[in-house]
This record gives sequence, structure tokens and C-alpha cells, in this order.
Amino acid sequence: MQNVISFLDSNKERYLNELTEFLSIPSVSSQSNHNGDTRKCAQWVADQMRTIGMQNVQIFETPGHPIVCSEWMGAPGKPTILFYGHYDVQPVDPLNLWTSPPFQATIRGDNLYARGSADDKGQVFIHFKAIEAYMKNEGKLPVNIKMIIEGEEEVGSANLENFVKEHKQLLKSDLVLISDSSMFKKGVPSVCYGLRGLAYMEVEVTGPNSDLHSGTFGGSVHNPIQALSELIASLHDKNGKVTIKGFYNDVRALSKKERAAYKKLPWSDKEYSKNLGVKQLYGEKGYSSLERVWARPTLECNGIWGGYTGEGAKTVLPSKAFAKISMRLVPNQKSDKIAQLFEKHLKRIAPKTIDLKVKALHGGEAAITPIDSPGVKAAVAALEKGFGKKPLYQREGGSIPIVVQFKEILGLDTVLLGFGLPDENAHAPDEHINLDNFFGGMRTSAHFYNELTNYWGNGKK
Repeated sequence: MQNVISFLDSNKERYLNELTEFLSIPSVSSQSNHNGDTRKCAQWVADQMRTIGMQNVQIFETPGHPIVCSEWMGAPGKPTILFYGHYDVQPVDPLNLWTSPPFQATIRGDNLYARGSADDKGQVFIHFKAIEAYMKNEGKLPVNIKMIIEGEEEVGSANLENFVKEHKQLLKSDLVLISDSSMFKKGVPSVCYGLRGLAYMEVEVTGPNSDLHSGTFGGSVHNPIQALSELIASLHDKNGKVTIKGFYNDVRALSKKERAAYKKLPWSDKEYSKNLGVKQLYGEKGYSSLERVWARPTLECNGIWGGYTGEGAKTVLPSKAFAKISMRLVPNQKSDKIAQLFEKHLKRIAPKTIDLKVKALHGGEAAITPIDSPGVKAAVAALEKGFGKKPLYQREGGSIPIVVQFKEILGLDTVLLGFGLPDENAHAPDEHINLDNFFGGMRTSAHFYNELTNYWGNGKK
């Protein structure tokens, strides 16, 4: 390991130059005028894979943007890592809010600014260089590695699930490794072991068969906006609990070990509320803020509309009102079941004064990797060596659908070893990656490959 780490530490300037080239490619997957750039970026990834010593490099065409795969299988009897990442990036608008050009990497202070620096080119590049350091110094890796780098993550990975289903043998591995997330905060290395799922619904309430004059008809008809607001308000009780019957039946409870681990994190409700600009926090009684956003299910109204919202006044009693409602789910809850419970509940309590339609728009399952699993143990050991500080455990409140798909299709748990920070403006102007995390990430990645062999034994869990 000493030669590998020394190599990483002595090539920092070269890495920044190479990353600058990677970041200069405007691979915006959502905009068709960048299709040529996206393809160019896929080729750059393939060329880089060959340069660092990966084998069987292939660019697979899809109905959308290409998927790039490679492998190095020269460690018989050792575990096989499937590393997943993406080379596509978000649009850069509004351009005038960038301090420096989004595709011209610029260092200011301790950060490197560019679109894709944190999400996810910079984090993919970290693993490229860790692999290269092994191959240049040892001529081999301590584990087997397969890589799948896609170009549609920022537009929903529409073609990835089918690709995984059609290439099970190509992707056959022992665990998945993803670096597309954040540490808890600067100076606090952490390993993420869980993500929440999602059930996303749309509700339509209809009252009269057309918009009405509120002076002529007001007081005789139940206003759909009022009716919908009453329904939404009833979905939580005074303690912040969701009132849908059966909503919590399958919730996996936090273990004592998990709750103790969360208490070790440097967290302040006062600082959190101040940063958000709210006078007081709100949530399910009996749980801390971190427990509520990471490990408890929630129900939120994401949007509500109806009637007249233009300039000036229009005294209308609307015919319809709409809302979009999302429910973040935790391990053991199933999105289809929750969607059905939601619809059944609303239809049961809806007043006879309105008609109600409920539509499920999207669903995804929660994912969790046990903190005593070999992959997580290896990540903890690697982070401590890479950053010189014992890491803490965390979950994330959001969702990464491919994590669930890897579990369902390939039967693989995922280790989320992210090196971003929560305030690095991913998807926003002035996206950046902290350079200490960037180089610390390389050391951690190199250690992870080595540590995994210690915790995995002879390739068996």
C-alpha cells in the first residue's frame, strides 16, 4: 500500500489536469444539442479505462446515451466489485449565476469549481486514479473490479434497468460500490448505508362541472380547494404521525446501535433550523431530526393548485383542485402497497360533496446494507486510513433507484462511499468539489480495495 499511496500523493497536479479535461466536456444528457458531447464523453471514459489498465472495455449503445463497461478479473478467489457511476451532468442554467464558466474547471481556495465536479465525474475519476495507482505500482489489483458508467442518470436512467437485466453475466459480482453521495460534513468522514424509497401520487378533486361565480354560488358548493386542503391537513395527527391506516405496519425499526451511532454525529437542531430560516422544527414525535429524515417514513405535499392565481382579482369558485404528494419510505415498506393504502384512505374519508381521483406517478423501494456487512466494514476501515479519522455512520433521506435494482436483479448489496459534501451545489450554479476530499477519496478508494479482501475472506461473505 505504501507505494500505491505515495504514487497518488505525488501525481496530484497531473490528476487535476486530467480531471479538467474530463469536466470540459459538456455532457448534458437532458439537452439534445449536447448529444455529440455526451457521446464524446462516453469515449473519453472508455479511453481512460484502457489507460488505467482496465480490460474488455466496451461502449454499449442504448436508445438513449451509451453505457461504458470494463473489467479486470485478475484476482482469482478474491471478491468482485461492481463500480457504478455516471458521466452525464445537469444543465448549467442560469449561466449568469456561475462565478466561472461551468465547463472550465477553476480552483478557488480549497475547491475546484465546474459542472460535474461533485456529481459525478469527480467521484468517478477518484476511482480511475486509485485503480491506476495499483496497476502502475503493483501490476495488479487486490480484488476484481467491473465498472459500469452510464450517461443517463440525470434524466432518470431510462435504459439502465433493461441493460442490467440483459447483461447479468457481464455484471456478475459480489457487491456494488457507488461514489455519488456526500459525507456528513467537512472534516467528518462517514459511510452511508441506507436510502429511503418513494411513493409519488397525484390527487384530483372535482366539485361543480365548471368554474362558478363565487358571489352567486359561494356558500352552496364545497370549494374543491377547501376540500382538498382539508383532506391533506387530515393526513397528519397532532404528533406529526401519518394517519393512513397500515402506513407504519412494515416499518423496520431503528436498532439501538443505529440510534447510538446517530447521536455521535456533530448535529445541532438549532443550527439546522437557523440555516433553513425556520423558527422551529417539525416532525414525528419521539424521534430526533436525523432519525426522521433518514430512517422514518414521511408524507409531504409537494404542490397544490387550482382556481385563479394570476395577477389581480377574479372571484371564481373553481371546478377542480390538484395536489402532488410524496411519501418517503423506509426498509420493508413497499411502494405499491403504500400507494394503495394512500388511495384507499383518501377515498374512504373524502366527503360526498366532491369527486376524487388518485393516481400513482412513481414508486421505488428503500435500500439498506447492514452496517456489520463486509463491504461496510471495509469502507469504515478505508475511510479511517484515507482521512486519518474514524468515520461515522449515516443514511440519506433521498432515493437512488439503481441501488434497489442492483439488489432485485443481481442480488447485490451496495456500499455508498461518497466523497462529496452537502453544500457543494450539485445541480446548481458553482458546483464544486473540495480538494481535500478529492485526494482523500483517492487514498480511501485504494484502501477500500485492499481492506475488502480482509473482511471478505476468500471471496465469500
